[in-house]
Amino acid sequence: MAEDAKKAFIMEELRKHGCRITSQRQLLIDIILQDVCGSCKEIYYQASRQDPTIGMATVYRMVKKLEDAGLIQRKNQYRSDCDCAEAV
Repeated sequence: MAEDAKKAFIMEELRKHGCRITSQRQLLIDIILQDVCGSCKEIYYQASRQDPTIGMATVYRMVKKLEDAGLIQRKNQYRSDCDCAEAV
């Protein structure tokens, strides 16, 4: 599944859970979909390079929202866990 389709699916699911999609949340989704981060701290470091105003608490809250919505799952890394094939 294309990364753009996964991102669109995740953003729609977050909206269904009452979340606004801010530029910082979009940035965090992009970083998580790249599958390069194994922890919230790594996600934060990647995000802060692109947006120095982002805070660690924002990263933790976003990861928690994504986990609660069943969109990501922590194994060795945070990865998208959605089956977007059904949604597209």
